[in-house]
Amino acid sequence: MIGLNENQSDALAELINIAFGLTAAKLSEISGRRVVLEPPIIVSHPIEGLAKDMDLFSTGEIVSIHQVFSGVFSGDAILCLNAEGAVRLSNILVEESLQSKQLDTSNAEILTEIGNMLLSACLGVFGNLLQMHVSFSVPELHRESLQQFLNSLVVSGEEVKYAVVINSSFKIQDSEVAGRIAIVLGVSSLERLVQAIVQWEGDLIPSK
Repeated sequence: MIGLNENQSDALAELINIAFGLTAAKLSEISGRRVVLEPPIIVSHPIEGLAKDMDLFSTGEIVSIHQVFSGVFSGDAILCLNAEGAVRLSNILVEESLQSKQLDTSNAEILTEIGNMLLSACLGVFGNLLQMHVSFSVPELHRESLQQFLNSLVVSGEEVKYAVVINSSFKIQDSEVAGRIAIVLGVSSLERLVQAIVQWEGDLIPSK
């Protein structure tokens, strides 16, 4: 079965970590608060195993920002947070006196934009690896149970779907927000991603 082996996962994590650093720096700049994204841990497997990665959201509501991407490879990119984490993250761009304790319309718009920044940074890494342009859809915010979320990823068609799951957390001054990013790819797109990582690793090794 195709998937990322340990070395490929580590290589991709290194690239994603660079994208995370740039995103965190941008959030720090526009919020005036110190924002750090923890180094990511990446796993990949058939989409049927996604539920185990999402056990953080087994109870309560899951808030997700969903973005479809297309190009030489295509699929779905989703940032997932629990309800409390979603409110905390959206409040980083709001003055303290105006911060909300629930995800209202204004906070939802802010969170969608933060999700867009983070997902675009991750997908930009993929595009750079493949040296191909990647197009993104307008991001959408969803609020649902974990089971509803998993059901929404069931895609018609014969191609096997894989999930590349990026585990990380935001550290915002003294608080922490845990999240997951799931990149759902068809097997042909995952094969292209694996080939690109192998090529990238090979380019780092000086020829004899």
